[in-house]
Amino acid sequence: MSHRRALCPTSGAKGYTGYTRPVAKVMVSLPDALLDEIDAEAGRRGTTRSALLRTFVDEALTRRSSRRAERITEIMKGATPHGGNALELLKRERQRR
Repeated sequence: MSHRRALCPTSGAKGYTGYTRPVAKVMVSLPDALLDEIDAEAGRRGTTRSALLRTFVDEALTRRSSRRAERITEIMKGATPHGGNALELLKRERQRR
């Protein structure tokens, strides 16, 4: 499978030329077999290689953020506010007097 960029159907320019805002372009090294899979999946979805990779990265980072938030919530379940339970201890001590 060729990894050259297709010509834009309207202008004949190489690559996608319809950006509406500035975007960063990056170079990523991938094995040919993986790139073939990416291109096939993009074709199945009717999208571009870049759009597919953006979707995959966004989904992965969203999952990571969700897992991190869940883990923080789990860790904080047994936590007490700053000072621990000092106020409760003080109230109990005062009641004893």
